[in-house]
Amino acid sequence: MLAMPLRRPHRLSPGQTIGLVAPSAAPNEPERIRFAIETLESLGFRVRPGAHLFDRDGYFAGADAARAADLNAMFADDGVDAVWCVRGGYGASRLLPALDYDLMRRKPKAQIGFSDITALHMAIHTQVGLVSFHGPVAWRAFTPYTLGELRRVLCETNVPVRVGAPPPFQAREGQVDRENRVTTLVPGQARGRLLGGNLCLMAHLTGTPYAPDLRGAILFLEDVDEPYYRIDRFLTQLWLSGSLAAVAGVAFGKFTRCEPSASFVQNRVLEDILAERCRTLGVPAVAGLMIGHVEDQTTLPIGCLAELDAGAGALTLLEPGVE
Repeated sequence: MLAMPLRRPHRLSPGQTIGLVAPSAAPNEPERIRFAIETLESLGFRVRPGAHLFDRDGYFAGADAARAADLNAMFADDGVDAVWCVRGGYGASRLLPALDYDLMRRKPKAQIGFSDITALHMAIHTQVGLVSFHGPVAWRAFTPYTLGELRRVLCETNVPVRVGAPPPFQAREGQVDRENRVTTLVPGQARGRLLGGNLCLMAHLTGTPYAPDLRGAILFLEDVDEPYYRIDRFLTQLWLSGSLAAVAGVAFGKFTRCEPSASFVQNRVLEDILAERCRTLGVPAVAGLMIGHVEDQTTLPIGCLAELDAGAGALTLLEPGVE
């Protein structure tokens, strides 16, 4: 399935320098960029802002050429240890032909972000074979859960390690955890390389040179602000394209602020929409892992071997994403 040898970046540690970039949408307020800088500094990192970090071009964080130049510059800079994205939004896929993949092969570094940053993750995977990290964007506050998951994946090499499990819930009389539950959609176990990200972006890349080969993969998917029929549409597109034909398993994360559509008198249940494709494929599948647009968010290393135990609702890394 993997077209080239897997490359791992060096692990992160305090004192290193983070290159901060905005490859997609502009933050609503410049203050959010300053929040991002201070947040990374609070973790013990030095921060090197991209030359065009505060640019704005409509809903983009600057012109395509400027955003691509910032990404290429961070990989070229020997003083930068990792590249962190301020936010997602929209626009990363427009940069893919302008990125210097030969440079990334020569100077592999961790890249961190999620949502629209899925486009960059998939391009780096398909063109470079470099592990990148589906994890928190820099402008958000990091909860203790988010920090713990991040450090286990980006700062340590201990495996096997379970990722994406719900945070602890203190059970008490008359109370159950209604927010963070993992549901078994199709029971079974599978091993494969972790590939995926935002469902909309994965469907968007179908048919392009940057769409990954999902044969034998543990596919993880999440989304935000999409009505149910669009989630159905994205999954159907992946299915019709043949992309899902030989996946090993599917791990759905959170579908935040996704609701039934007011356009239809009758609506389907989200769990049924997600389960339908997986039952057709006959592969193990779960829903509800801490992947996506949630405060308590896990970090997943793209391209690394993992095991999905759908009956136990467990996703476990079998090899480290850093060295």
